[in-house]
Amino acid sequence: MYRFLLSRQWVILTLVGLVLIPVMIKLGYWQFHRHEHKVAQNQLIARSLAADPVPVTSLTAPGRELPRRDMWRTVRATGTYDTAHEVVVRQRTAADEQSIGYYVLTPLVLGNGESVLVNRGWISAGNDLTRFPDVPAAPRGKVTVTGRMMADETTAASGIKDTKGLPARQVMLINSKEQAKRAGRPMLGGYIEQTGPKPSGSTPEPVPEPDHDSIGPHMAYAIQWWLFTAAVPVGWIVLVRRERRDRVAAAAKQDEEAREVEEARENEEARENEAAGAARDGGRTAEPAGSGETEAAGGDATPAPAPAPANP
Repeated sequence: MYRFLLSRQWVILTLVGLVLIPVMIKLGYWQFHRHEHKVAQNQLIARSLAADPVPVTSLTAPGRELPRRDMWRTVRATGTYDTAHEVVVRQRTAADEQSIGYYVLTPLVLGNGESVLVNRGWISAGNDLTRFPDVPAAPRGKVTVTGRMMADETTAASGIKDTKGLPARQVMLINSKEQAKRAGRPMLGGYIEQTGPKPSGSTPEPVPEPDHDSIGPHMAYAIQWWLFTAAVPVGWIVLVRRERRDRVAAAAKQDEEAREVEEARENEEARENEAAGAARDGGRTAEPAGSGETEAAGGDATPAPAPAPANP
């Protein structure tokens, strides 16, 4: 009763199931690895934020890529702001995660002549995106900045396209190498996300501390994909048993109908045979009765008198 599995429909269904199983297993592990990455990142952020502040020059140097283990570390830097080479970073979100504006990026010139980029915070974009916005002035003179150390942004890592032809002093990515070319002086790799001192006014709005409590839905997605994987063979078995049951029921119904037709035909033949037998029996019974009446009539009859001779 399982020969239907060799039909085109069932062969295709089985092949689709065999393809889906490894694909969904892989998707489950992909989500599981994303969960592990998120957990590890949360732990790294928590450790970095809890660590004591260190001089920025102890973590980075000109042209150096910031190692991942040093991301979000609290650093200190002392110098004077180079507002002549200040730029704004387009398409950045405020703390409310809804308002779009700019990050204010200002080089801080250190005592050794090197500089480090400082993300001073977020400002509103305003109505005219083609001109340099009104940026709150950076503090004058020597200042000591504290903040979180961040790696240079790239299109590959951030997914942000480095659009060319932007208005003057506007950029899409925070990248120390590009800003070193603009400023014409050595610049430490990475940048500082300023946390102190606080701005004198309400702007620039400090960049909020990164979330390191939420682990996201990745583990739930992984379990979901694996449940889908288990459901494929279970569903296939259920469908096979249902198909077999339906086919058995259909075959039984056909057999029942065939028996009913055969019984009806046999009953009809029996009735016809009975009718024919009754007709034959009735004919045999009528024939002897007719012969007896004739014989009886012949025995009881009186001979007729001979005719008288005619007179001459």
